[in-house]
Amino acid sequence: MTWRKLLTCAPLNSEVEEMKKLLTQTIVLVVALAIGVSTFAQSPTTATRQRRTSADAAQPAASDQKTATDAVTPIDQAGDKSKDKSKTPDAVAADAQTNRTDQVSDEAAIVQNYNNFFTTYQLGPEDVISVTVFGQDRYSKGGIKVPPSGRISLALIPDGIFVSGKTVDQVAGLIKKRYEEYIIDPQVSVSLDQAGSYRYSVIGDVAQPGIRLMTRRLSVTEAIAEAGGVLQTGDKKKVFVLRRQSKGNLTPIPINVSAIYRGQAPDAVYLLPGDQVVVPGNSLKKWQTLTSFLPILSFARLFTGGF
Repeated sequence: MTWRKLLTCAPLNSEVEEMKKLLTQTIVLVVALAIGVSTFAQSPTTATRQRRTSADAAQPAASDQKTATDAVTPIDQAGDKSKDKSKTPDAVAADAQTNRTDQVSDEAAIVQNYNNFFTTYQLGPEDVISVTVFGQDRYSKGGIKVPPSGRISLALIPDGIFVSGKTVDQVAGLIKKRYEEYIIDPQVSVSLDQAGSYRYSVIGDVAQPGIRLMTRRLSVTEAIAEAGGVLQTGDKKKVFVLRRQSKGNLTPIPINVSAIYRGQAPDAVYLLPGDQVVVPGNSLKKWQTLTSFLPILSFARLFTGGF
């Protein structure tokens, strides 16, 4: 090989070497970048995997704890519910039955009181009644006010019917007998629309003493309450009711209203027409009575020269 050829090939070899170096450097740089990218890409995944691993490790523990809790709680709850079911229905049924019995007894007592008042009510002046004949409107009449004579007039009964001192059922029976002459099997009913003849009085140490109208059945305490209540000078322990007997004499019926207010005695005395509730004075009333005479005594000393 001649020198000319060697000189010509030398630059080519150097260029090849440089290209090899550049290629090698490029390959190394690409590999380094690839390693860096793979490392950067793998680091979050690893953390995520670690977090998932720790979460998965904690989740079985929590699930085990929940399972243990669920294993205990339903049993306890079932036990509690079984206890409630074993006790509550009977207790509730007993309470409901007791309340129902009390309610029925109270309702029966109230209805009995009011029914007794209206069924045993004896008609008198100022009472308002209505007469109904079933299916016969022209023989029916409402808003009949009993006159002082006690005799009411009806259709086909010119002389009327005497109703004073009779109950509504008794009056209905009398009217039915009179209408049997004109009507086949008449169905007659008489109702008390307004009570006006029953009266009672409350006297003594009450706020509003006087005579009042009895429109329903009243107990002694209710009558006192309608009179404004007992004053401070009234003796609640010595209240009595004056009731007229068949011979005309008045018989006192003692009532301890103070014990009734305290719940120690039943409020079982009901008024009858003409009863008088008397509330006597107490020691305070006597003291006030004595002190009322002091001005008179002082005035008397001026004329007697003192005593």
